[in-house]
Amino acid sequence: MRLKPSLAEERKLEAKGYRYIAGIDEVGRGALAGPVVAAAVILPCHINAPWLSQIKDSKQLSPAKRELLFPHINEAAISVGIGKAAAEVIDKEGIIRATRLAMKSAIDQLLPPAESLLIDYMLLPEVPLPQKGITKGDSLCLSIACASIIAKVARDHLMIEFDRIYPGYGLAQHKGYGTKKHIACLHRLGPSPIHRRSFRPVKYMIKVV
Repeated sequence: MRLKPSLAEERKLEAKGYRYIAGIDEVGRGALAGPVVAAAVILPCHINAPWLSQIKDSKQLSPAKRELLFPHINEAAISVGIGKAAAEVIDKEGIIRATRLAMKSAIDQLLPPAESLLIDYMLLPEVPLPQKGITKGDSLCLSIACASIIAKVARDHLMIEFDRIYPGYGLAQHKGYGTKKHIACLHRLGPSPIHRRSFRPVKYMIKVV
């Protein structure tokens, strides 16, 4: 049985006096191309809207459903922030550090600023705020689930734009993940400027000019 995200964690923090509680999630860690994108979402703790029943971890939703929910979340949220770390940052810093940088960037954009953080799985020692990492947070915690949808839609839009800039890889379809088609295109064309050169199999496909 799939879990249904709730506001239980947010309300626990509200009872302790926190008003602005940000849920944070990322997408794109496992892709071969493009950035890792993070989102931070502060929801009202007593939000009530008919579309809330449709919120799930973004991986459990169709692209059409994510696109439908995206504006609802943006409109209802107290604040939304989106951060990203490009392929060159991932190659230089490593994917975990790059993910944390993207999350911090998303948090820094929040206005009003967050007072406490609920993060899918991770912790951010570089952010001096009370925080809790929640395993399967995108399935359990409503603000994290909303952040997962915001991050996924934002990254998908970026990858569609990259497909126009770097045609031939099918980026609009697979969004930079290692599908058979993507691997075949890499063998034929070599890596583009947005491919992660530290990731296998990309690092073995760099053509010598």
